[in-house]
Amino acid sequence: MAKNKNPLKTLNENATEIILESISDGVFTVDHNWKIMSFNRAAEEITGISREEAIGRHCWDVFRSNMCESNCALKKTMQEGKSFINSATYIINSEKKRIPITVSTSLLKDSEGNVIGGVETFRDHTLEETLRKELCASYRMGDIVSASPEMKKIFSILPQVAESDSTVLVEGETGTGKELMARAIHNLSFRKDHPFVAINCGALPDSLLESELFGYKAGAFTNAVKDKPGLFSVARGGTLMLDEIGDTSAAFQIRLLRVLEEQEFQPLGAVAKEKADVRVIAATNKGLSQMVADGEFRQDLFYRINVVRIPLPPLRRRMEDIPLLVDHFIARLNRIRGKTVSGISLKALEILMSHDFPGNIRELENIIEHAFILCAEGDIQPEHLPSLMADADRCATAAAAPDSPQDPVQAAETRMIMEALERNQYNRTAAAADLGMHKSTLFRKIARLGISLPRTDGRSRNA
Repeated sequence: MAKNKNPLKTLNENATEIILESISDGVFTVDHNWKIMSFNRAAEEITGISREEAIGRHCWDVFRSNMCESNCALKKTMQEGKSFINSATYIINSEKKRIPITVSTSLLKDSEGNVIGGVETFRDHTLEETLRKELCASYRMGDIVSASPEMKKIFSILPQVAESDSTVLVEGETGTGKELMARAIHNLSFRKDHPFVAINCGALPDSLLESELFGYKAGAFTNAVKDKPGLFSVARGGTLMLDEIGDTSAAFQIRLLRVLEEQEFQPLGAVAKEKADVRVIAATNKGLSQMVADGEFRQDLFYRINVVRIPLPPLRRRMEDIPLLVDHFIARLNRIRGKTVSGISLKALEILMSHDFPGNIRELENIIEHAFILCAEGDIQPEHLPSLMADADRCATAAAAPDSPQDPVQAAETRMIMEALERNQYNRTAAAADLGMHKSTLFRKIARLGISLPRTDGRSRNA
């Protein structure tokens, strides 16, 4: 009577196949001709292609990915003899749906160590991507992305503001996204199907600004050979954004006030007035209330445009938004540039989080765009950031190292800060203004350089 085969030996012989069939990651192998030799159950489920259909075909015919044409991780592994881990990409499944995945590749060797092909594992990130989009949606209003409490308060009132059709004043430093906010209001309003038009009032002299806004008739002045509609006409039914309104002259402010009050305007050289059917959103990077107090801006116009005021906080007051904004810019640039940058490394993100961003969100966007030039794939690393940021981080690291002698640059910086502090009786806010930097920048430099300060400063005298 024949003995039964040892169950443990049978299990060992089939262990690899059992494991491959039980895991949730897709796995396939190819030979040197890029033809698929094996295709596990998870690979079938993710791609929607059966094992029988896949085996024997070229991998690019089955595993249809944006990597296949020019940036194949498996091809790199076969050529360079090294593994690649967690490269982000996507495939198109049998139903022509885009599936986000991460890919890892390595060489396939026989029992004697000979390379017989390559193996690729891939993980479906559809669920994570769906959850990420849902999470981002809760932090998004139009093209504005934020998780900060200040911005969430603004998000909560924005639908009501948009429905009101009242004039809105958006205040914020340069680069905080004032035009994005104006567009969000427009897109939430009943005027959304009509034009949104923006003009920088501070970039034009009065005569040109008036002709741009109100238009002119043929013969109104030399070279006016035909009628030109102004932006109040172009934006009819929609929204007109008057950016940098704080830079306009008193004479222009008077004329604008009349237009806003009467809801009519008169093109240059025209006899009759036209109806101003627009919603006006004014924006400025200056504090208009202080300008009114100083006599630099008309009080009556201020009250006319300040029906609803939306103050946009600078990025340094909403640092928790930096990871969200970085992801937003990476996703947008990947679409525009056709790249597969997967994210940003922790070290590079730390550098961004320690930066002041005097240029606010616009500066952060430019930094990520700079990184895209140097980073073709994978995560953005510190070396991909602008050199000044990387150099500043290296200086900070060196300064933080124990027993490291201070270099001449740091010594000069320390001396300059100490002199400014002494001039201002150790009032750190006044010293920061004296040095032409934000106070948070000065506080970080004081901590980085190890500068000792007295317990009280110049502010205590005025307390």
